[in-house]
Amino acid sequence: MANASLKMDKEPLGAQDASGGYQLSAVDAPVVPPGYKLTEVGVIPEDWEVKSLGSVLHRGRLGGNYQNQDAETSKPLMKMGNISRGSMELEKVQYVPGNITPGPEHRLQAGDVLFNTRNTLDLVGKVAMWRDELPVAYYNSNLMRLEFNPDEICSNAYANYALNSTSSIARLRGIATGTTSVAAIYTRDLLQLPLLIPKKTEQRAIATALSDVDALVAKLDALIAKKRDLKQAAMQQLLTGQTRLPGFSGEWKVKRLRDAADVVMGQSPAGTSYNRIGIGSPLINGPTEFTDKHPIKIQWTSEPTKFCQKGDLLLCVRGSSTGRINSADDEYCIGRGVAAIRAKPDADTSFITYQVHSAIPSILAATTGSTFPNIDGKSIRTIAIPLPSPDEQIAIASILYDMDAEIAALEARRDKTRLLKHGMMQELLTGRIRLV
Repeated sequence: MANASLKMDKEPLGAQDASGGYQLSAVDAPVVPPGYKLTEVGVIPEDWEVKSLGSVLHRGRLGGNYQNQDAETSKPLMKMGNISRGSMELEKVQYVPGNITPGPEHRLQAGDVLFNTRNTLDLVGKVAMWRDELPVAYYNSNLMRLEFNPDEICSNAYANYALNSTSSIARLRGIATGTTSVAAIYTRDLLQLPLLIPKKTEQRAIATALSDVDALVAKLDALIAKKRDLKQAAMQQLLTGQTRLPGFSGEWKVKRLRDAADVVMGQSPAGTSYNRIGIGSPLINGPTEFTDKHPIKIQWTSEPTKFCQKGDLLLCVRGSSTGRINSADDEYCIGRGVAAIRAKPDADTSFITYQVHSAIPSILAATTGSTFPNIDGKSIRTIAIPLPSPDEQIAIASILYDMDAEIAALEARRDKTRLLKHGMMQELLTGRIRLV
């Protein structure tokens, strides 16, 4: 592997640690099939090369050390939290203040490959490619823009995939230094990172195949977002009676939640009864056990107090996650941070579930406490909800359930496509499957 002589614009300060690459012993040496060769990074095609990152880079430029804020300006700033594996994450964006002018060299352009130099020990070394997700954006000093030598690397897309391969991620973790919470990858170590370099025609073929799968995932994400928006609009119309389903008429009644459902407020067992080895009843104390849909079993109690039933709606009522909802897929003991909502016999369970989802803003408005928000049982029980006849409740819930099922099917297809891409990366970026 060639020695790196490239000098970066800036370099994180600190001591060198970790070495690049590894060697196989004779005992561990794999069988080398025809057309392949054994290298320091494993078995690769004969016409591929192993080169250091430094030998294929033209330049690496760190971003600017800019002040940033939550208040929106015309200058979004990409930080380490905006870097995912291979792509950008823009759920939370911060901005350079309006009175500060970032340097033009730190403005992102389509195709820029960004490397995360500092983060936690597990996350440092993330690499993503900027795809003009925003009209204008800049990047800060924890990110380095990698500019590749076109004589070595056919496109930034290929470089992005190569640096996000399983082997590259493992090697980047191997050269990270620091503590669990604060770690860095230093430039001199990064330059020695070994990369597999096929001929440029094969690089293009690999990048095209993986880009096609990424495009499919992006289309599915957009379709899922559209379906979610349609469902939200349908909930606003159907759950308030603004739009009526064919065959239904009559006046709706606005009632308190207590009139349509039982609300069971949790009670935490004695702390000495907790365990994580499955003795007793699974315990939900609050948001730690909540996921996107159903709670997860983390701890149990040998002295259960209050219970929810399978199918109950679970509402987080304490802490920063107050208002978060799950559905009980089992019988759980519920602690003080959880309320179980159960439809009464003359109400439809699914309809009440959708009504509680739509009432979350009202629930959050009823919370008390600024540093540790919470909501009591009385406030939950007195939330007002519109109620039609039981038959219309069932019909409305059926429509919304079908929409949820369609969204879930699209999410499953997207997740399967992501797994397919991961498998393709494993095969294509190691040369086990050849495209040319």
